[in-house]
Amino acid sequence: MLRAHALEGSTPSLGTFMPKAKLSSINFDWTSDLAYVIGLLATDGCLSNDGRHITMRSSDIQQLETFRKCLNISNKIGQTFNDGWAKKPAYRIQFGNVQFYKWLLEIGLFPAKTYTIGEIKVPDKYFFDFLRGHLDGDGSIVTYTDNWNTFKNPKYIYKRIYIRFISASEKHIAWLAENIFRLSKIKGHLHQNKPTRDFQTTSIWEIKFTKNDSLKLYPYLYPSNDIACLLRKRRKIEDFIKTLAQ
Repeated sequence: MLRAHALEGSTPSLGTFMPKAKLSSINFDWTSDLAYVIGLLATDGCLSNDGRHITMRSSDIQQLETFRKCLNISNKIGQTFNDGWAKKPAYRIQFGNVQFYKWLLEIGLFPAKTYTIGEIKVPDKYFFDFLRGHLDGDGSIVTYTDNWNTFKNPKYIYKRIYIRFISASEKHIAWLAENIFRLSKIKGHLHQNKPTRDFQTTSIWEIKFTKNDSLKLYPYLYPSNDIACLLRKRRKIEDFIKTLAQ
């Protein structure tokens, strides 16, 4: 049975708790894995209106397997619909837990959060674990070779990288930028991307970090080898760092 407080560093099991009566709210002890899960839920997660079920969607099965491992649940990963324009297959995992659901509400998550999500009550100690989950959910790491000025000089070839975090909520992205700067003194550039598709009715907000700031942010996001993360994104930035040494 799920205990009211998981021990520091342990992984609470959310899959075996079957509430039979009205339950009071409890607190869950923060860990690196739990903070990472909250980052994923803040971006690609969904709280059902029934007050019990939590769903996580992704086009990357490895991400859902990591999500499941972090929460120590065994629920099935199944294929589901995509959002109408994504080309990759979509997958999801869903589980029910009333007390965990209530706790998510208390820290700032809620149903239909996409456009109105704001601050998430994550401790400073685990903020960058949360941020890594946020990156793996809706963020991106982009690397490329810039040949724009080779017409001036063939040697003007530059390796570029940027990290960005996105949200449809201006309030949430502003809170994210504020906390990144407060805890690391790394300042990203805030952009408003206005609707570009017929079915898109609102702006998408993003924080974008230039090459130097992305490299400064890297050790905050990936402080060790044994943390929960989406491996393909981590490998992208690590492969880029290796090219700089060549």
